[in-house]
Amino acid sequence: MSNLSKLEFVALDISGKNYLSWVLDAEIHLAAKGLGNTITQVKDPLELWTVLKEKYDHLKATVLPRARYEWMHLRLQDFKTVSEYNSAVFRITSQLKLCGEVVNDEDLLEKTLTTFHASNIVLHQQYHERGF
Repeated sequence: MSNLSKLEFVALDISGKNYLSWVLDAEIHLAAKGLGNTITQVKDPLELWTVLKEKYDHLKATVLPRARYEWMHLRLQDFKTVSEYNSAVFRITSQLKLCGEVVNDEDLLEKTLTTFHASNIVLHQQYHERGF
């Protein structure tokens, strides 16, 4: 994974808009490395998507319960810094969104406010009353 930044061509866009140019660049790159035979079996985008879905779709069954568990037990006070907490929040919400769960800004804010330490419960109530 650390070699992703060293690629000599643009990475595949999540929307798939640059798929055709990416495929050509990837084929040339892999052929230059002597790995051209790794992709010759699946060239059709639909077939590739189907194969990847079959191979990785089961991960949803393992990732989703774990992400829900982590979301339920996520507390601000369990982290040394707000930055660490934010990192955990975004990692968990990304996993939830990947599995089709909807996590909006209200959910994120509510999660953060409800995980305040007991000594800061007044802040939570004030934020709630003012509509933050």
